[in-house]
Amino acid sequence: MSKETKDITKAENRKPEKTEYAGERTVPGKYYIPKTDIAETEKSLVVVMDVPGVRKENVNITLENNNLEVDAKIDHSPYENLNPVYTEYNVGHYTRRFTVSNIIDTAKIDANLSDGVLTLTLPKAEESLPRKIEIK
Repeated sequence: MSKETKDITKAENRKPEKTEYAGERTVPGKYYIPKTDIAETEKSLVVVMDVPGVRKENVNITLENNNLEVDAKIDHSPYENLNPVYTEYNVGHYTRRFTVSNIIDTAKIDANLSDGVLTLTLPKAEESLPRKIEIK
């Protein structure tokens, strides 16, 4: 089986996506679950999340009790006076929560927002990195 066929098979076996966040919120408006990819390198985990239309100052990232939460709020003011004729793009806030394992150095998490894509770099703790053991 070729790599392309495997990738297609993986995509076909995915569960239907849940796009709207169903948890309780105190801020009015719809919340969506942003599309997210997580990749692992030798030294870190990299989380890439789509949050189109969100400005840097409207992103809130918190870490508490090993729960990493991302809240990204949309500025609705450009949409207030519009009278939609046809819409496919839903406008709303984004929220996502992850449990962070003990292998992550939580003090060194880095965040970057560029062109509607939030990138979180979660470096692995020194004690969890692979190391070579010398024979004496």
